Amino acid sequence: MCLAVPGRLEKVTIELDETFRIGNVSFEGIIKEVNLALVPEAEVGDYLLVHVGAAIGIIDEAEAKRTMEVLKQMGEEI
Repeated sequence: MCLAVPGRLEKVTIELDETFRIGNVSFEGIIKEVNLALVPEAEVGDYLLVHVGAAIGIIDEAEAKRTMEVLKQMGEEI
């Protein structure tokens, strides 16, 4: 089973070209570097689904918050 965790893109830190970018993503205050190559349209403030250090999709804020709440209820540590 694969797990993608929602987080908010806070800052693009590396931008080699319009496709290869790395950004800081906040997972409820925990900041991690994430590869943004699969979501070239992502902008600061967007909520992303992140799997193994790579953003795999953009979701809306409400969905991100629902997902985090379910993870908390399951006892998962992010």
